[in-house]
Amino acid sequence: MKALYRKYRPTKLSEVVGQAQVTDVLEKSLTADKISHAYLFIGPRGTGKTSVARIFAHAVNGFEYSLEDDYVDIIEIDGASNRGIDNIRELREKVMIAPSQGKYKIYIIDEVHMLTKEAFNALLKTLEEPPAHVIFIMATTDAYKVPVTITSRAQVYTFHLADNETMLAHLRSVCEKEKIEIEDEALRLIVKRGGGSYRDSLSLLDQISTLSAEKITKEMVISAMGLPEDEKIEELLEKYAEGSASKITEKLKELLSTGIKAETITEEMIDHIITNPRPEYMPLLTKLTDVKEPFAEARLLVALYPSQNTNIEAPKVNFAKNERPITPRADTRPVVETKQSQTIRKSQEPGHVADMAPEIKSSNNAEAPSQAAGAFRWEDFLNAVRKENEVIYIQLTRSEHEENASGVKIFPKTKIIKTILEKPGNMRVMMAASGGVKITVMEPGEKPKNAKVDENLEKISAIMGGRVEVADEDGSPFA
Repeated sequence: MKALYRKYRPTKLSEVVGQAQVTDVLEKSLTADKISHAYLFIGPRGTGKTSVARIFAHAVNGFEYSLEDDYVDIIEIDGASNRGIDNIRELREKVMIAPSQGKYKIYIIDEVHMLTKEAFNALLKTLEEPPAHVIFIMATTDAYKVPVTITSRAQVYTFHLADNETMLAHLRSVCEKEKIEIEDEALRLIVKRGGGSYRDSLSLLDQISTLSAEKITKEMVISAMGLPEDEKIEELLEKYAEGSASKITEKLKELLSTGIKAETITEEMIDHIITNPRPEYMPLLTKLTDVKEPFAEARLLVALYPSQNTNIEAPKVNFAKNERPITPRADTRPVVETKQSQTIRKSQEPGHVADMAPEIKSSNNAEAPSQAAGAFRWEDFLNAVRKENEVIYIQLTRSEHEENASGVKIFPKTKIIKTILEKPGNMRVMMAASGGVKITVMEPGEKPKNAKVDENLEKISAIMGGRVEVADEDGSPFA
């Protein structure tokens, strides 16, 4: 049985949902037979870039499009796996060969931003003087990483995340066709969690559809996805605004005791603040971005805690040059001084001798670590894994890692996570995502050599219950 996101993948431009700003223009260019030699599709994941690229490639050549077809004149290339200059040189040689079936030979390069600088330079030469029978369709989630020399030689189309009503209508249509009985409120939760991505939203609907043979309710979805109710999030934010440490702790414990992850609570809080902004909530946004493992629960409590009631050092504020710090209203709060204000204050003290104290250098002037060309980047690795397998991605975010000259070591917290990561198919996904860097999964309980333990966070974590996240056997987030 096909996954819903594959079953309902469009095969015509007219079937594409929510991207009229792209599909309308492409249809007009087909009608007028005005075809460019290069296109660049940019936008978030799951918005239809690759699907539209395939549809357009078939339409240009007059081919009938189905998900299973395979035309030799339409070549798809994964930019993450074929990112080197040798790969692009090979491509440049092949583009000279005339198409065998259609009018054009079309190259679809997905995640084009993953190409190396040298590979981009090699591709540029082909884009500057392309053979008349070749069309390039490039797609990327990170347009800012694509050199301007490339974008300036292509027609650029921007794909958008779907708004809630468009996605709701789309999922409701799918539910009617699949005979899935689901409440509107439950469907709205899926829309919210899908974040405007068609692929992610349909994948969530696919998983939720197995919850019950009867009508799927809002409560079922909340339980299955591990989501806090909006009312609970609003209550927690209100306790934060009141500044009551005991009430914040009580409300947070109440949410965590239901099995909801600290990271999920954080995501919901951020979404709530953005959707319903209030002045008293805005300072919290900068703190919530620090909530992550290890000690995610403790980090969330620290973010919510009134700063004057905790002995954990508050983050330092760097003021712009010549800007005077604002004095706190309560005398119990420390006054944050700029270097200039410190100098002025000390110069007014009795017996002060100017310029005798050594200058304290800003952290911005610290020596930056050297990075070799093509160095492994953990965030890029995670993003590449997530595109292929959400389950592996979830387990990796629950693990620590360490990089060295011989490769990357991953430190799983539990035996279950280790078992999931070490499955042959999963190891292949990780190796491909790493660009060939060696991946080693360590034994549960082992720690990176340079792992740092924040004693304050560890103590707070113990107070909050010291829970450890444990995945179910297949790593599914819908245990």
